[in-house]
Amino acid sequence: MSNARLAADRLYLDHAATTPMLPQAQAAMVAALASWANPSSPHADGRAARARLEDARRRIAAALGWTGHVLFTSGASEAIAIALTQAKAGQVVTSPVEHDAVLRVTKGAERLAVDGDGLVSSRHRSEGWDLPSSVLAIQHVNNETGVIQPLDLIERDGAILFADCAQSAGKLPLPDADMIAISAHKFGGPPGIGALLIRDLALIEPSGGQEQGYRAGTENLPAILAMAAALEARGDWLEAAAALRARLDAGIEAAGGAIVARDAPRLPAIASYRMPGLSARAQLIQFDLKGISVSAGSACSSGSLKTSHVLGAMGWDDVAASEVVRVSFGPQTTEADVDRFLDAWVGMAQKLSAQARR
Repeated sequence: MSNARLAADRLYLDHAATTPMLPQAQAAMVAALASWANPSSPHADGRAARARLEDARRRIAAALGWTGHVLFTSGASEAIAIALTQAKAGQVVTSPVEHDAVLRVTKGAERLAVDGDGLVSSRHRSEGWDLPSSVLAIQHVNNETGVIQPLDLIERDGAILFADCAQSAGKLPLPDADMIAISAHKFGGPPGIGALLIRDLALIEPSGGQEQGYRAGTENLPAILAMAAALEARGDWLEAAAALRARLDAGIEAAGGAIVARDAPRLPAIASYRMPGLSARAQLIQFDLKGISVSAGSACSSGSLKTSHVLGAMGWDDVAASEVVRVSFGPQTTEADVDRFLDAWVGMAQKLSAQARR
């Protein structure tokens, strides 16, 4: 059997880690590679490239319904770093369920408490910090659980609101935030390109270089044009995804599994499940052998399969948290795909139960 056939036989349910490029994005990138110049060059070719770059900037803002500035980055992680390290604010206040990219650059920052669903309280007070002089950094959709934070209801008290929208951009309307990070490979664009959306450039310190002096490095024009095409081509598939997840939720619960943040508002494309008695590591191996790709938590940390800090903050003990895997859908996911995963999950759970009865 050829490698191509092996790949075709696999079931990919790890779209929260990265999702396949849309055909429109691929076509836009190939076309840009065929005629490309440095957008910063003063000659005619460079000026033409600059015109395409600025047109893509406008298209991306329009597709997202964003009226502020768009600064291109290498992805959401760089956008997060720029926003949180160059912000003109006294301190950063965030939550313990943020992506590792946020936690890495906010070590020592104040962490807001979350409830058992991973939701930040709409009201928060602490004598240790002053919101009006702070950046409040809260993820819009959690990358492990799919939980949607009600950012428009969270009390800001004048703080700058930064939203990590890597999982929600291109799927949900953007929240009313001052700064937003997005990543193209989460919505059908190429990897290695993203943006920091910012209402007022005066919110951050310039660092020199390109992107109006706020980010150094030659702009990746082919990827930028592909990102614009992906946003414009995205369809409305979340309603179908909601039906698929409801089908999977019901099957998992019927087989004795647990749904993470079951009753919380969740993005339909992401769900996490616990199989009591079987580690996520063992589950991933068995799913992989059955040709099914899922993950344990964030792709940025699942290589080490360390205990999820997100589940820990939600009150899960280490044993329970270590038994959770994440399933995430894309526009191409079908009911047959869900049934194939569910059959594999139920088979593993039944085998585990039989072994326990011996």
